[in-house]
Formats: sequence, C-alpha cells, structure tokens
Amino acid sequence: MSATAPSTDSILELPLQDWRAPEAATLSTQALRALEQGRVLHFPHLGFALSPEEGSLLDPKYTDPKRKNISLTPKGLAGTVAAGAARERVQGILQRYLDSTSALLDALFPGYRASRHGPATSLRLHAIGTWHPSWRKDDRLLHVDAFPSRPLHGERILRVFTNINPNGKPRTWRVGGPFEAAARRYLPTMDKPWRPWLAGLMHQAGITKQRRTEYDHLMLQMHDAMKRDTRYQQEGDWTQVDFMPGSTWVCFSDQVSHAALSGQFMLEQTWQLPLTALSYAELAPVRVLEKLKGRGLLAA
Repeated sequence: MSATAPSTDSILELPLQDWRAPEAATLSTQALRALEQGRVLHFPHLGFALSPEEGSLLDPKYTDPKRKNISLTPKGLAGTVAAGAARERVQGILQRYLDSTSALLDALFPGYRASRHGPATSLRLHAIGTWHPSWRKDDRLLHVDAFPSRPLHGERILRVFTNINPNGKPRTWRVGGPFEAAARRYLPTMDKPWRPWLAGLMHQAGITKQRRTEYDHLMLQMHDAMKRDTRYQQEGDWTQVDFMPGSTWVCFSDQVSHAALSGQFMLEQTWQLPLTALSYAELAPVRVLEKLKGRGLLAA
C-alpha cells in the first residue's frame, strides 16, 4: 500500500531546531524507542547552514566522476577533485557536519556515545538518477543496507541525513514497512547456502574486510531480493515522503527499508553501533533473523 504523505507508523516528527538540542532530554525516551523500533526520526526544522563560499561548492563538478559522493573518514578526504581553498572548504563542511550530528546524537542518545564508531561523513552533489550504477547500487529501489565488502557481524548502521538543496527541492524517499515483515517475505527466496569456507577465502583474498557471518550473508541476499522484486517496488508496503530543504532525518538504515527517488545536494553521516549499546536489542535485524531461522547467525 503506497501513500503520498508520511505515515505516523513509519515516521516520527520531532520539533528540534538546534543540533545541540538543549531540550533533547524531554524527547530522548520517545526518540530512542521509535528509532530502535525501525521508524525514521524527522526533524523538519533542523537545517545545516552554509556560507556563500560553501554554497558555491554545491556543484557536481567537484565530485570525482568515479565516485557517488565526497567522503570524510578518519583516513581523510576522498572522492573530490576540488583543490586549494575549495578543497579546504569541502573538508570544513564535512567536519562541521560531523561535529553537528555528533552533538545531536549525544544529546538524544547518550547511551550510544561511548559505542559509536567508524564515522563516515558524505556530501552528495549528484541529482538522483544522474549517477548510473548497477541495479544493486541503485538507491531508487527499496532496500535495507548491507555492505558487500564490510561485514557488520550484527552491528547497526546509524545514519543522519540533511537536505541542503538551495533551490527548494525536496529529497523524496519511500520508507518501507516493518523489518520482520520484509524478512518473512524474502527469507523463503534466499537460495544461496551459507558457506563458511567461502567467507574465509574472501577475507584472505581481501574481498571483505573481515569474514562474513551467516547474518551478513542473509542481509546481502535480502538487499538484492528486495531490489529485484518489481512487484514489491511498485505495490509494496511503503510510505512516500518529501524531506524538504532545511530538514534532517535519522534512522537505522539496516532496519528501515528505504529508497531515494529524487533530489540533489545532501549531507549524510554514518556510524556503526554494536548490539550491546541498544536498549531494545531484540528488535535488531540480526535478532529478528535469528528468531525466524531458529539459530544463531553470528559465528564467523
């Protein structure tokens, strides 16, 4: 069932307007429960301001043609052809966004602070649809996130997004239904058996950063099965929502099925979070899949 307005079942709107969120303590319990239940937290009045000099960098020409986005990780800046002062401003935008999103998450979810790791901050300059990836990398198709080269061993993918479009254009998403419903739909179609020896070979060959677990194997199959399912993409259980410029949204992207249909110019912050940091760990994808499979899935 599709819709053209946000469903209160899939999206929780919150009134914060400050990244340091002095009033976050009053919202923390509600926000935490909604986030771990698999809802999207939407902050319609939480924008990220750019200076005129920074705004001049909102042009796809500053992105490496071989990359979808410009990214900042602890290893440094990657994915940009900007040089000199322009490169410094790009890095400054990303560092400031990392600082702002960290302050927001610390205020809303203080229990996550000591456990968040693997930060990656991205600036996306391409309009959706102008980047031509394979179907597996097509963000316009509903999917849950899973990384082929970076097994997560059950850890969560926590993401913050902000629309910085200077022309008033929304970033249009589809947000799918509950993770367990999707898992029940696709588990019977997953016919690739789990082979621990193959996971070991892939890690030894450098194809993956660590050995895949059966959980990682299932999540990759689920990601692909969702994207291949034309009927689900057209008629499935999803809600369509426009995230307007000057708004921010947060979700666990390994749990929330999502698709980005249109839009341009966005900042994104990604963190990994271990299961031990969660308040409702039984709702995490790995625990849902273990319940449905009737066995543990994290043996490497």
